[in-house]
Amino acid sequence: MGSTLTIRIDKDLEKLLEEASIRSGRSKSELVRQALKRQLSIESFQQLRRELLPYGEAQGWLTDEDVFREVS
Repeated sequence: MGSTLTIRIDKDLEKLLEEASIRSGRSKSELVRQALKRQLSIESFQQLRRELLPYGEAQGWLTDEDVFREVS
């Protein structure tokens, strides 16, 4: 079992979370864990992209399409 984190959310967000929980059949905790994991993954990817961007530009890759073309 992991650690416990307590957060405060406003009434509007609480209502949206409750509705999503009912619709999906998943607990509010599970929905929040998944959302947090997704957000942290996105932020990690964006940070790596910022760090690697100069190397790609040095290779002449100016857009995502340039990268996709090269790795395809």
